[in-house]
Amino acid sequence: MAKEKVVLAYSGGLDTTAIIPWLKETYGYDVICACIDVGQESELEGLDERAKYSGAEKLYIIRSEERRVGKE
Repeated sequence: MAKEKVVLAYSGGLDTTAIIPWLKETYGYDVICACIDVGQESELEGLDERAKYSGAEKLYIIRSEERRVGKE
């Protein structure tokens, strides 16, 4: 039987990185990470490696083309 999957809103910070192995060990989930790119640029460097090293199956970076608050 296939493992259940969970999608984690992933920032790459300590909290979301530490929760990946916890979700796997506690619930047996396959963890899929998603990060919304709203212009972080260099903050996204190494994000895929960090997520996978922590045990994530995959990281999706979703490019946001929407207007940001305060931008006209």
